[in-house]
Amino acid sequence: MKKTIKYVVYDIIRNRFVMGYTLLLLVLSISFYLFESDSNKGILSLLNINIMVIPLVSVIFSTIHFYNSYEFIELMAAQPISRRTIFFSQFLGLSISLSLAFLVGIGLPTLIFDGSAKGLTLIGSGLLITLVFVSVAFLASVITRDKAKGIGIALGLWFYLCILYDGLVLSVLVNMSDYPMETASLVLSALNPADLARILVLMQLDVSALMGITGAIFHDFFSAKWGIALSFIMLILWVLIPLFFSYRIFNKKDL
Repeated sequence: MKKTIKYVVYDIIRNRFVMGYTLLLLVLSISFYLFESDSNKGILSLLNINIMVIPLVSVIFSTIHFYNSYEFIELMAAQPISRRTIFFSQFLGLSISLSLAFLVGIGLPTLIFDGSAKGLTLIGSGLLITLVFVSVAFLASVITRDKAKGIGIALGLWFYLCILYDGLVLSVLVNMSDYPMETASLVLSALNPADLARILVLMQLDVSALMGITGAIFHDFFSAKWGIALSFIMLILWVLIPLFFSYRIFNKKDL
């Protein structure tokens, strides 16, 4: 498996898109920190990148790469190599490559300009968001052999998790405003990886006062060590659950 992972990582790192993606993140990160006198504003700007751009790039690139590697996957499957090795080599290769791009593009400038707990939270949540959407991309890719449908499913999942979900939650909270919904809003937010990543960073920036009573509840939960640990565990589950189902489908499907 190690040799296959090295091959996949080497192949992806040389990809011009990944190089450009890394450079773009690096330029944006340095610009945000240099143009703002307060590093907190730079972190807030990068938080928007973390919850919108990082998921979009991760899900699209991973889906396209999986379909473009299909002939290679079929060739590997014809060899005395287990499907488990083939599947996880592809997943780990993509995850390592995109994680390195994130660390160089956002992680390194953040450590240089703000290596505090809020900076580390931004980096940790961004890494997990990258892995979450690589895992989601694999689930979309193994569902169908048709490339266009696979990309459509992947984009649909990104749109739901990163854009539509917040609107649905907001409509529920507005329609149920006559009832105490603070705890429910906490649960609903925790069920979305993008919301989890956003709230974790925002609570480190002490902006909960702007969120009213709900913000106070969020602050009590996400500022506590056990709350932060539970949030990161839930993000890890968001990586593992789609990965588990995508592996089961891949292992049984006819290549």
